[in-house]
Amino acid sequence: MKRNVYLDEAPLDEAVQEFFTALRGRGVIGALPGEWIAVDVAALGRITAEPVFAKVSSPHYHACAMDGVAVKSDSTFAASERRPVTLKLGEDAIMADTGDPLPFGFDAVIMVEDLVETTDDSVTIIASAKPWQHVRSVGEDIVATELVLPENHAIRAVDIGAMLAAGVTQVQVRRRPRVAIIPTGDELVAPGSRLQAGDIVEFNSRIIGGFVSEWGGEVVFHDIVRDDFDAITQAVRQAAAESDIVIVNAGSSAGSEDYTSAVVERLGEVIVHGVAIKPGKPTILGLAEGRPFIGVPGYPVSAALACELFLRPLMARMLASPVEPLPQVTATATRRIVSTPGVTEFVRVKVGDVGGKLVVTPLPRGAGAIMSLVKADGIVRVPPSAQGVDEGAQVQVELLRSLDQIRRTIMAIGSHDLALDILSTFLARDYPGLSLSSAHVGSMGGLLAMRRGEAHIAGTHLIDEETGEYNVPYVKRLLDWENYALVNLVRREQGFIVPPGNPKNIAGFGDLVRRGVVFVNRQRGAGTRVLLDMELGKLGIDPDAVRGYSHEEYTHMGVAASVANGAADVGLGIHGAAVALNLDFVPVSTEQYDLLATREFLESEMMSALLAVIRSDEFKRAVLAMGGYDLSDTGKVVWQGWAS
Repeated sequence: MKRNVYLDEAPLDEAVQEFFTALRGRGVIGALPGEWIAVDVAALGRITAEPVFAKVSSPHYHACAMDGVAVKSDSTFAASERRPVTLKLGEDAIMADTGDPLPFGFDAVIMVEDLVETTDDSVTIIASAKPWQHVRSVGEDIVATELVLPENHAIRAVDIGAMLAAGVTQVQVRRRPRVAIIPTGDELVAPGSRLQAGDIVEFNSRIIGGFVSEWGGEVVFHDIVRDDFDAITQAVRQAAAESDIVIVNAGSSAGSEDYTSAVVERLGEVIVHGVAIKPGKPTILGLAEGRPFIGVPGYPVSAALACELFLRPLMARMLASPVEPLPQVTATATRRIVSTPGVTEFVRVKVGDVGGKLVVTPLPRGAGAIMSLVKADGIVRVPPSAQGVDEGAQVQVELLRSLDQIRRTIMAIGSHDLALDILSTFLARDYPGLSLSSAHVGSMGGLLAMRRGEAHIAGTHLIDEETGEYNVPYVKRLLDWENYALVNLVRREQGFIVPPGNPKNIAGFGDLVRRGVVFVNRQRGAGTRVLLDMELGKLGIDPDAVRGYSHEEYTHMGVAASVANGAADVGLGIHGAAVALNLDFVPVSTEQYDLLATREFLESEMMSALLAVIRSDEFKRAVLAMGGYDLSDTGKVVWQGWAS
C-alpha cells in the first residue's frame, strides 16, 4: 500500500460546507425516521418526530381546587358579616376535598378556612362565593386535541408529565443515530492490559463514545483493528452496514501505516483530507459504503476537536435539532499565545475571576495532552489571519464551565507541589462548589502573575542567595509588597531523584558534570532551577557543562517521570515525587514552600475555606504520607507585608 498524502488542507468553514453539501447532494443526510417509545423517564432528551396532541383534557372533569364545601354560588350572594348565611349540608352545600369532582349542579367551592361555623348538618358563611371560585374546570390546563409538544422538541422531565396528563402514553421520537467507532493501530492495547514499552492504552473510543451518548446517539464500539489495509477495510464495511455514521480513530495522517484515506477511497469517496485547524489537521471527511465517514486523528485532543466540529453537527442534522453554541465571555490573556498563520487554532484555557476581572491562562497545547481536556474551562479560537494573541489582549472565550463555577474557583499560578493536588481534592469535598485550579509556571512566574492581577494565590519557594531567606526578598523585589502575605503550605525536602539503587552514585551537585550523567532540569523561573543555579555557582560550574541542563520539565512529577523512563539519570526535585514513582532520593536541602496572597484575598471567604482545609488534621496526614514533608508551620501566616 502506497504512502498517503494530504489531498487538501481546506479552511475550516470550507471543509464544513464541502462535507455537508456533498452529503446532502448524495441524499445521505437528513432527519432520521421516528420510532415509538413509552412516555417515561427513558424518553428524557429524545427528539419528537411528530407533534404530540392531547388525547384527553386535563382536568377531564370539573374539580374542586380547595378543601371545603361545594356550593351553588347564587345561594351565597346575600352572605355578609352582618347577615351570615347558613347552608344545609347535602342540599345547599356538600363537603369536598381538593381534587374531588364538583357535584352536579354546583359551581363554586368555599375554603374550609372561610367557614364561620360547621355542624353535622349545616355550615355558616359570611361572604358570598363567585361562580367557579376555587374550581378547576374541564380543560383548564389542557384541552383534548391541543398541541402539547411540537415536532423536533427535546423532551424534558416536565414534558413527560404534560404528555401523561394529556393521556399520551406513547410518543414518536427520532431514532438515535448509530455511530460506529473503530480504533486502529498496532500499538493500541485494551485498558487494563499489562503495558510494555511502545504500548498505548486505547481510550479515545470511550471519549468519542461519551460524546455520541451526550449528543443523543447510540454507540457501536468495534474491537481494536491492526494497521492493515484489508483489516481496516473489512471493519469499515461491516460498520457501515450496521450504523448511520462511521468513525475511524487514527491512521488519518500521511504516515506509511496511515491507511484510512485509502480505505475510504476504496469504499466510497474522500471529500476532505486535511483541515486547516490545530489540533486536528489530518481529519478525513467522506463517504464509505454510502454512510457519512469521519477519520479522526489518534491524539485525544485532536480527536475530541474533530468530533466537536464535524460529528456533533452531523448528528444534530440526523436528529433535526440545533447545535447550541457555547456561551462566550471576554477575558484578558495572561500570557502570549503563539499560533500558526493560516490555521484556525483552538487553545484550551483556564479561566479565573481575579478581583472582578476575567483572565485566561493557556493549558499545555500538545495534541496528546488529555489532561488539557479535563482541566479546560474554555476555548479560545485564534483565527487563521492572526499571528497569535498578545499578553494582556482581550479574547473571546467559549466557556466549558459556567461563570458561577469559575467565580468559585481559586486560581493558583506558580510553583508545583504534590500537596496542591491533595488540597484541591479536600477543598472540593469539604466545600462543595469551591475548587482550586493550579497552573505550574514556576515560582517566578507565579509572582509575576500576582503582580499582573492574574491569580488569587501563587506557590513559591525562591531562596535568596545572599540571605538564605525564602520568598520574602523576592516578593519585596518584584511586588508592591505592603499588600501581600505569605502562608506556609509545607517545608519539604529537595534533592536528587535517581533510579533505584542510584546506579550513577550521585551524591552532590559536582556529580552532575561527570561523564555519562544525564540531567533533567526544571523550567526557567522555577524555585528548583534557582536552587540548582545557586549551587552550581558556588562550585564554579558552568551550566552548559551539565548534560541535559536544557531539558526542562514543568513539574516535579515530570522530572521524576523522566528519570523513571530512562530519559535522564538524575533530576532535582522533591522527595514526594521520587516516592510516587518508586525512585531513590538523595536529600540536598529543606526548603520553605509558601502561598502568596493579597491582603484582600487573605481575608476572603474562599481563602478562609482553603486555610481551614490546610490546617485540618486529615490534610496534614495525607501530605505526610507522601514522604519528605515537614508541616510544623503549615497554615501559618509567616509574613505580612503591611506588618513589616
